[in-house]
Formats: sequence, C-alpha cells, structure tokens
Amino acid sequence: MAVGLPAKEMKKILRDEKLKKIKNEVLKCRKCSLYKTRTYPVIGEGSHQAKIMFIGEGPGFNEDKTGRPFCGAAGKILDELLESAGIKREEIYICNILKCRPPNNRNPKKEEIESCTLYLERQIEIIKPKIICTLGNYSTVFIFEKFGLKDKIQGISKIHGKIFKSSNLFGSFDIIPFYHPAVVAYNQNMKEILKKDFQILKKVAN
Repeated sequence: MAVGLPAKEMKKILRDEKLKKIKNEVLKCRKCSLYKTRTYPVIGEGSHQAKIMFIGEGPGFNEDKTGRPFCGAAGKILDELLESAGIKREEIYICNILKCRPPNNRNPKKEEIESCTLYLERQIEIIKPKIICTLGNYSTVFIFEKFGLKDKIQGISKIHGKIFKSSNLFGSFDIIPFYHPAVVAYNQNMKEILKKDFQILKKVAN
C-alpha cells in the first residue's frame, strides 16, 4: 500500500481492499447449498463511499447470469424510481441479503439468510451509509432485527416510506423500507406509490 497519502485517500484504499476481500470470499463461498445452482454470485455494486445503500432480497435470473444487482425488469423500475428522485445510481450502493439466486426465485430460507448476511453486515460496516433503504419484507425484517427495531416490524404495506432512526458504534443513520420494485411488474398502480416513497428518500438525502 502506498504511504504518505492523505488520510482520506488512505481510508478509500482500505475500504476498497476490505470490500475486495469480501468479494473474493463470496466467490469461494460454500456456506449454503445455493452455490451449487448459481451461475455468478451477486456481491454488490456502486460507490464504496455511498451515503445511500439499497438492500434487496436476492438475485433473480438476469442478476445470476451477469453478477450484477438489479439489472433485469425490477432493475429498470428501480432506475426509473431513482431518476424520479434525482438520485444517480452510480452514487449509491446496491446489494441483497442473499448473494446467490435461490432456484426458481423462491423465497430465501432462514439458514441461507443466516449464512449469507454475515457478508452484508461487513459491507454495511465498511461503507457506513447514512441511509439504508430496504426493498421488500425479507430485507426489512433482517435490517430491523439487526439494528434494534424488532418491535417496529410490520408488513411492508404498513411501514413503506416511513423513516426509522437507528444507531450503532459507527454512528446514527436512517432506515427507509420500500416495496420491492418487482411489485410494479404485477401491479402498475404500485409505481406511483413507490415514486411517492422515493420523494421521501429525496428529502432525507438532501
């Protein structure tokens, strides 16, 4: 590692190295059976200095084929929602609670979540976002339980777009649950609800 660099640059290099270490571990991961059926794990994508982190459920068909999060139909909807809020995708960080696609896009199993979220916890610790946006019930439940909001857990239909405050050893941050963008594929009316929720994110981010 280069010496004599400014502290800010050194922090960036260390952060990049830590996230690269996680990537290498995930590529070799055999903690659950999902590695047997995956094409590529989907580790995460975006700015390592992101103030906003989006956490989805798990990779879908397109994500599994490319190794990129939210690159299919749900990803296009997410891009549209980000644009509506004036947020650039390259400025945020996007990942999932599962790094590997469950067969046929089935729901994550408890043991898979327990095995895989150790990586996510480290990603959060390294990036230190100011806002965590959960997409859907599974990521919302995990993040709420992780950050002391277990008593606030309700179905996503009741808590979407609301701001929850949390803090840990690394500082305080906001958690905002959203519907998963995939809901729009089944019900176009949900897009307007999501757009309204993203306006709340816009206000918090600014």
